[in-house]
Amino acid sequence: MDLFSYSQEESIKKEGPLARRMSPRSLEEFVGQEHLVGENKPLRRIIEEDLLSSLIFYGPPGTGKTALARIIAATTRAQFVRINAVTAGVKEVRAVIDDARKLRGGWGRRTILFIDEIHRFNKAQQDALLPAVEEGVVYLIGATTENPFFSINPPLLSRSLLFTFESLAPEEIKTILLRALRDEERGLGKYNVQLEKEALEYLAQIAEGDARIALNALELAVTALPKTGHNSSAPGTVTLEQVRENLRRRNIKYDRDGDYHYDVISAFIKSIRGSDPDAALYWLARMLEAGEDPLFIARRLVISASEDIGNADPQALCLAVAAAQAVHQIGLPEGRIPLAQATAYLASAPKSNAAYLALEKALAEVRNASHKRVPPHLRDAGYKGASKLGHGVGYLYPHDFPGHFVPQRYLPEGMEKQFYYPTEQGAEKEIKERLSHWRSLKAQDGVHNED
Repeated sequence: MDLFSYSQEESIKKEGPLARRMSPRSLEEFVGQEHLVGENKPLRRIIEEDLLSSLIFYGPPGTGKTALARIIAATTRAQFVRINAVTAGVKEVRAVIDDARKLRGGWGRRTILFIDEIHRFNKAQQDALLPAVEEGVVYLIGATTENPFFSINPPLLSRSLLFTFESLAPEEIKTILLRALRDEERGLGKYNVQLEKEALEYLAQIAEGDARIALNALELAVTALPKTGHNSSAPGTVTLEQVRENLRRRNIKYDRDGDYHYDVISAFIKSIRGSDPDAALYWLARMLEAGEDPLFIARRLVISASEDIGNADPQALCLAVAAAQAVHQIGLPEGRIPLAQATAYLASAPKSNAAYLALEKALAEVRNASHKRVPPHLRDAGYKGASKLGHGVGYLYPHDFPGHFVPQRYLPEGMEKQFYYPTEQGAEKEIKERLSHWRSLKAQDGVHNED
């Protein structure tokens, strides 16, 4: 268990990495999250007025969740205790709760329990917190990068105020970087270096909203800077080339089973559905570069080909299945090529979800209505004695009639439903015209499928 006071944290800052040393000490130093800590915003009032309540901080890494917890530690009149969910268990949690109960009973002093990465606590560990939070023995501040509606027990979440942190904007990252360059006490001011504008822009972009990534990259670039100049680079100047040299592979924000995984695949599918091949290929590249399972991507392409394109372009499903099979056979890196082909084709294809909607309507009918028997003329007649039961009697074989069509009832008796409504998109327009003709012939013959 990691118990700490603010003064202990200050001593750690002097020798830690730049991202830790430059952690804001007050709301005035805090950058970003204006929707939470701007003037007259709820979280700012909670901090400034010491209005204790259990809080959940949810958002991407490097956006200020832990920093704000430290600011609370510096400003609150309550005892502040921190544990990390990676190393702590129920025993440590109960020890904190016992101490908090004694502190409240003996001195009337409140306790704030800050749990970093609270999503790593299992259900039993989170349940151990619930009574103490409910009784006000401790005020919980939980920081998580995982969706709290999936990773935190509902009773615990319902007793906490949820604050969502957003990725920092490039301009906010620049502010943090320049401040670190100038700060002689905690930052890199003692190095007396300059940062080229292009290098600053690059660092602000590759960080993808994560201040920790940006500061770590800046520290690496500055400390690796030669003491004397070489080539055309002036001494004490960090260039774009030097930054790139020290960051041969950028850190792409992605996880294989968390929010980024689901958010990026969602953006990918929605770009295909929205007929934007450029965006779809971008999200595909994000997933491939981050190490996403290519077969997972291929499966989603197959689903999209039916759900979003359907009969507007029947070839879409064929291509998607072929791409999935190709990826399965050849793997990466070559498998990215059929994935790209299928992605571009599907995004550029005409769209229709009519077949998908038709199935949903049929499923609703099956689930909500009484099940009707199969009409006798449609029942299996492939065995001896079937005709004696009336099975297959009266069935009209469509291939025996002109145009290979004959009006005939296929739905159960008494059911008059139409589930499939083809659109005017792509090949489905022709399907719509054909079905319209057949349905008119059935109506003339007294066979109806209409609602």
